[in-house]
Amino acid sequence: MADLEPLIERLAAENPQFRQLQQDHEKYEGELKELTNRGFLTLDQQWRVSELKKLKLMGKDRMESMIRHARDAAHA
Repeated sequence: MADLEPLIERLAAENPQFRQLQQDHEKYEGELKELTNRGFLTLDQQWRVSELKKLKLMGKDRMESMIRHARDAAHA
């Protein structure tokens, strides 16, 4: 992953969609940590935890796809 850092930084600087995905991922992670630190979760909170995990995964998949595409384009 360390060899991808410059590529990820470039994508974040140049691609607003990638940057937004990163920001959303961080926001979801923060909310997820807040919820999981609670001792007891209501059914709505449990549903939100599940939703946040799915949103994070979808965003991560999209970012990884963008990284692969950019890496492939750089090697072409």
